[in-house]
Amino acid sequence: MKKKEMLLSIGEASEMLGVSVQTLRNWEKRGYIQSERTPSGHRRYALSDIRPHLQGQPDQKKAFLYVRVSTKKQEESGNLLRQKERLMNYAIKQGLHIAGVHEDVASGLNENRKGLSRLLKEIKNQKISFLIIEYKDRLARFGYSYLENHLRELGCEIIIAEEKQMSEEQELVDDLIAITTFFSARIYGKRGGKKVSTQIIKTIEGGVSDEDDSTIKA
Repeated sequence: MKKKEMLLSIGEASEMLGVSVQTLRNWEKRGYIQSERTPSGHRRYALSDIRPHLQGQPDQKKAFLYVRVSTKKQEESGNLLRQKERLMNYAIKQGLHIAGVHEDVASGLNENRKGLSRLLKEIKNQKISFLIIEYKDRLARFGYSYLENHLRELGCEIIIAEEKQMSEEQELVDDLIAITTFFSARIYGKRGGKKVSTQIIKTIEGGVSDEDDSTIKA
């Protein structure tokens, strides 16, 4: 490593890469990236080691990541960030260049997701080889095959990185809660919609917690 080369602190490097400090530490443990230590033991990252993860190598295939959670509560609890970091780790391990990350906090039933719209537009305008998602329902609950065929025509293949971790019942509950709240507010107004959606949510959640042989199917 050259002495005059620009060195970044772990905070600066994580901000530049758009990942958490802990993710950067994990990457280093797995050999994805290297650092040197100051006399006091602090990590310093050379800009030349950061650039490949920003720009990609000439022969690397580009990949977009798409992450989604159904509710604001899930985002605030860190589910969206953890999902993003899992997919980043997966892409790096596969030797892919992460060209962008698109995200939504919205129901999988919502067809007007801003992140999904930007994703499809950018895939059309750029040469993106892969779209990485955690599992099918992250992209769409209905119409997945249509999106898969559309992306394939654009030269982009979908990679599903993980097996489904959330039960179909819980995921469907989250989607129903989000869409019920939205439409109830539009019909009855913000306050009235909240009362209606609260009652429906209690009914839905009660049905799931007391589920028997009749299982909710997505």
